[in-house]
Amino acid sequence: MKPIFTFFFATIFLIGCSPSNHNHDHGHNHDHGHNHDEKGVRLGTGLMTFDTVPNWGLDENGKSQIGPTHGGVAIGKDGTVYTSADRGVYAFSPDGKILRSFIKEPHTKLHDLEIRDENGTEYIYGARNANKEGIKFNAKDGKVAFKLTFPKESKLELTSFSPTAITVDADGNIYLSDGYASNIIFKYDKTGKYLKHFGAKGNGPRQFNTAHGMTLDTRYDPPRLLICDRNHQPKGRLLHYSLEGEYINEVIGGLGMPTSVAVQGDYVSVPDLHGRVVILDKSNTIMAVLGHNPNPKLGRSYGVKQADWVEGIFSGTHGSNWDADGNLYIQDWNVDGRIMKLARVKN
Repeated sequence: MKPIFTFFFATIFLIGCSPSNHNHDHGHNHDHGHNHDEKGVRLGTGLMTFDTVPNWGLDENGKSQIGPTHGGVAIGKDGTVYTSADRGVYAFSPDGKILRSFIKEPHTKLHDLEIRDENGTEYIYGARNANKEGIKFNAKDGKVAFKLTFPKESKLELTSFSPTAITVDADGNIYLSDGYASNIIFKYDKTGKYLKHFGAKGNGPRQFNTAHGMTLDTRYDPPRLLICDRNHQPKGRLLHYSLEGEYINEVIGGLGMPTSVAVQGDYVSVPDLHGRVVILDKSNTIMAVLGHNPNPKLGRSYGVKQADWVEGIFSGTHGSNWDADGNLYIQDWNVDGRIMKLARVKN
């Protein structure tokens, strides 16, 4: 799909997906010990219709508990919601209560994270741009398995190394994107041994202009890498690469500033830093646009204080993920630390 055509579709959805107030019970537990009179906001359309869950993840006084956020979201096999903040990683129950946290070094400032079950034990893989490394640690106790530093074996002479995204394939191979520096993607084996690299910085068809987000696209057989080329001109795009680093195609353009991607079944959620989440189907057609911020001054804005948050409107959408029931969890890039639950409306 061409970027202009895609952007036209996005505009249509923005007109048709304005938030509306609802107070519905969809079989979800909305009892979070907060203001029960506050209404959720309905977002999306058709199969991709959601209600926000007011006050999800906040403390008993309605305040954010996690501090500034510039990270991602991962969902464990038991439904535990992991999100990364500047001060560390927090694990929430599905109803928004903190179960545990890993704060301070070496769990701080994970720009992206994914979770993987390995022989019954779940591990979190994270990209730490500020610390110039990737990391793997136990999701239950935080114990570090290993770190991924710049591989000197690559024989590249880079002036900086700033990983922004990480993903893992079925064989345990790890892909780490140097999205804030060289825009090269490095492949390691399951032990952390360097295997190869691919990609380059630029605005061409086979280059990345900020390879900001990445995941394994399991909608295809064999699976592919789905990569966010956030600053590609004119309007951001997603790309497919094989697991051996071979360019396949441009998936879709016209997405603004796509920051990350998360796959569930045939669907993909794509946060746009301007303040919205785009949902794609298996044909990579836009199904819905969620949380669109109509104020350009408040989209792509880190400094929106909690007092100025608006239910159902995002300000700097950075991370997302799906639980087994199709609910979405969204993280804003935000000075006070914002993570939201969108409860899927079952038709």
